[in-house]
Amino acid sequence: MTFIRSISGFRGTIGGAEHDNLTPPDVVRSTVGYGSWILDGFTPREGRSRPLIVVGRDARPSGDMVQRLVTGTLMGMGIDILDLGLSTTPTVEMAVAGEGADGGIILTASHNPVQWNALKLLDAEGAFISAADGAEVIRRSAEPHTYADVADLGTVTAHDGWIDAHIQAILDLDLVDRDAIAAAGFKVAVDAVHSTGGIAVPALLKALGVEEVVELYCEPHGRFPHNPEPRPEHLTALSAAVVDHGCHLGITVDPDVDRLAFVNEDGSMFGEEYTLVAVADHVLAHTPGPVVSNLSSTRALRDVAERHGQTHTASAVGEVNVVAAMRETGAIIGGEGNGGVIYPELHAGRDALVGIALMLTLLARRGGTMTALRATYPHYEMVKAKIDLDPTWDVDALLDGFAARQAAHIPLTVDGVKLDLAEGWVHLRKSNTEPIVRVYAEAASPEAALNLVDTYKKDLLSGA
Repeated sequence: MTFIRSISGFRGTIGGAEHDNLTPPDVVRSTVGYGSWILDGFTPREGRSRPLIVVGRDARPSGDMVQRLVTGTLMGMGIDILDLGLSTTPTVEMAVAGEGADGGIILTASHNPVQWNALKLLDAEGAFISAADGAEVIRRSAEPHTYADVADLGTVTAHDGWIDAHIQAILDLDLVDRDAIAAAGFKVAVDAVHSTGGIAVPALLKALGVEEVVELYCEPHGRFPHNPEPRPEHLTALSAAVVDHGCHLGITVDPDVDRLAFVNEDGSMFGEEYTLVAVADHVLAHTPGPVVSNLSSTRALRDVAERHGQTHTASAVGEVNVVAAMRETGAIIGGEGNGGVIYPELHAGRDALVGIALMLTLLARRGGTMTALRATYPHYEMVKAKIDLDPTWDVDALLDGFAARQAAHIPLTVDGVKLDLAEGWVHLRKSNTEPIVRVYAEAASPEAALNLVDTYKKDLLSGA
């Protein structure tokens, strides 16, 4: 059982002992840390004497309990809440900015299994809080706090219209062509892992003019039918449905709808690493500008950017780091190779819904099949592995030792250790969300990528 405090917020497994898991007292303390930080930075203004926080959640079974604890704690601190109920991470991000709120909390453990939940924390712009602010929230979560008097308790206001508003904002984007999508007559299968993508994705497709949607696992009760991470080995049912129903493509999202992956018309995987590549290709064809992805993302994005005469920047892993690099470089598209698309024309966060709309526009305008579209991009193979951490290890020291042994390769150490090699690259880093070291490698073939993973995993562990 696990409880992790990091720049990604507070994340853990439900049940068990305090401090070692995300138990009710841990939820309260985490909320107090964030609420205290919000109150400290709040300035009363016309029409608002108390801070306003937007709260939404995915459909996992612990979500209702965690949301009640969070909203009750915020009320007790004298903070008002706009309650979106079942929602998506990008929808909450948009609502924070759209409502002029002072922050937001998304209750979701993203791709983690059903026993996990988390508090993902937003600033007043609807973006994830910075590492420095996250450290301050963690510090405050361990300190006592003075709560509001009865006359100053916060209020809760329910709002169920923000998914529709989010969809409308996507339809209003210049690079989303509803007419072309509707005319293409797409038939699409959707796997929403019984979470809030089951609400948002079919609604988006209908709004885009897609009349035939095959729904798999779209009832939002949160009992995931398979591992919710959108990896090929978890998408066999979607792949079969695409072929059996003669669909043009399949779409899958993670439980909070910020990661996006596609299945080709023949049941093969488009590749979650190539979600951002294809969307960026569409955006760059109409809006030249820099692009950003993280250090663990495919080289194909850099290749496509250069094809359009544009520059590519690699950031540290983590949405907050990608967004910071995008702001620094003025990037017009960015994201992460895990299927996370960030299109700042809409908002500064990973958003599967806008990724779907942009991808369908590209496919409708280009014509042809998903496999033909995928064949237009440089081909790399990536292997993603992990090392479960032994509690006795000093992981930072392990990574430092690994970097020292690999000094001849001029390692990048902005986030773990990345080696750019003639035959590909390998990136080893401590996860922000799980007690593991991630080991990613990319090369021209699966065998070459796996060899990189095996070789450098052994080197890292040789220092343990």
